[in-house]
Parts: sequence; structure tokens; C-alpha cells
Amino acid sequence: MKLSIGEASEILACPASTIRYYEKEGLLPLIQRDQSGKRYFTQTDLDWIKLITCFRATGMKLVDLKKIVELSLQGEETIPERKKILKEHQKELHRKQTELNKAFEAILHKLNIYDHIEQERITSPNGIYQGDNC
Repeated sequence: MKLSIGEASEILACPASTIRYYEKEGLLPLIQRDQSGKRYFTQTDLDWIKLITCFRATGMKLVDLKKIVELSLQGEETIPERKKILKEHQKELHRKQTELNKAFEAILHKLNIYDHIEQERITSPNGIYQGDNC
């Protein structure tokens, strides 16, 4: 399978400009080109782009991504170093997740307060019952 950058972009829902940027930054060192210089992408390339996109979505630093790519090219003996980078990133994600969970709970609490205030207003806007039956 050989895909153009447009086809790869469409399959991955990733802009071609982003794919070019990844290549320029050294994150896709194995991209091949045809005789006319046009990039073509294999399934392995698509898998790398998916992984890079996923890691970037988690906020992984470009320098860490580059290091993982460089180490990957050196072979399986670099797995411990790659794991170390990923574990550090995982710790940072866990810290951020904890912060987000606290913020989420604060928002839920505030929404509950607002719901309570609105419910009180509906039941008794002036503090006096406004019904027809009493």
C-alpha cells in the first residue's frame, strides 16, 4: 500500500500540513518518496502518525517525541529508555488528570448550587407561595 499525503491525511483525519510538520521535525524519518519527490505513506507510516498524534494530544513535548523516535530507530535495546520517557509523561498526565477531576467536581458543585437557587426561585420567587389552591 502506497498512499499520497492527501490520502493519508484523509484516512487519519490529520491535516497534510501537520504531517509535513511532523516530517520536518524528524518525527517521521522513514517516509519514502517516489521518483518525482512526492511522499508516499505505508501502513507503518500511518501507524506512526496515529501514535504521534495521540501523544501530542496528551501534551507530550516535541523533544520527548523526537527522543522516542530516535531511540526506536536504534532498536529494541532502547526500550528501557523509551519506557522511562513514557512513564515520566504518564506521571505528568496523572497529575493533570487529578487537577482536572478536582476542577470538574468544583464545576458540578457550582452547578448544583445554581440548580438549587433556580429551583427555589421557581417554587417561591419572593419567598411567598404563589399557587392557586391555597
